[in-house]
Amino acid sequence: MLNMQTPTPGSSLPQRLGGRVAIVTGAGQGLGRAMARRLAGEGAAVVIADLRETAARETVAQIEADGGRALAIRTDVVQAGDITELIQRTLGDLGRLDIMVNNAGIGPAVFPVVQLPEAEWTKVLTVNLTGTFLCCREAARHFVAQRSGTIINISSINGLNPSVFVAPYNVAKAGIISLTKTLALELAPYGVRVNAVCPGPVSTELNQKLMRQRAGVLGITVEEMVESVRSAVPLGRWGEPEDMAAAVAFLASDDAAYITGEVLTVAGGMAGAVTAAPRLK
Repeated sequence: MLNMQTPTPGSSLPQRLGGRVAIVTGAGQGLGRAMARRLAGEGAAVVIADLRETAARETVAQIEADGGRALAIRTDVVQAGDITELIQRTLGDLGRLDIMVNNAGIGPAVFPVVQLPEAEWTKVLTVNLTGTFLCCREAARHFVAQRSGTIINISSINGLNPSVFVAPYNVAKAGIISLTKTLALELAPYGVRVNAVCPGPVSTELNQKLMRQRAGVLGITVEEMVESVRSAVPLGRWGEPEDMAAAVAFLASDDAAYITGEVLTVAGGMAGAVTAAPRLK
């Protein structure tokens, strides 16, 4: 349905991150994997933090095959102890930490609010928002003491303009934007930058699942659902994971040294997924 291939980082990438160490959460697949590979391609040593150890090791293998350096650490972002251990192991094994990319999250199930189970609300908010908070807090403690560092949180255009039937996801991603702006103000005196990236429609397994669910709710084919999204993007295509990875690498680099508290939308010109909800039976 969607092009799932992630472009391989090439030797022509700028080496803006040499000597730096990055953590990317949820880097066992999709956006996180592309981000980790891009950061490694630009010279950073990258810690792959993911709940799925096998997937994390696969990302490490890809980075090493590209000539980069990476380390896999099993991490559950909703467990504060796991995050503390993640930071400590990164410092112990790689000697430093400069970049924290908070990408880990889960996709939403499709429910109108009037049918939304409380368990779904709690699950999505806990993983996507609380998980990001816990990672931000622990990284910030280290960066404040270090007097340097950068945090990049992965939100969504849903956090700017909500889409129907995915209320918990919308709220979580909006919360990440607010958290990002709050932290940027609080950490600026310590030389720490905090920014967010808001992806638009991207070719990932998560979005494949979401398109199937939406198509079912709306009573249309998956192909029609995918095309309706594509046609709403001014640049006329779905994004690729590498499009998001390039934005993250820029924000992590000194090219963005005077940028903090910003929300970078990477969506092919799409401002949001605002659509009128149909009347459901």
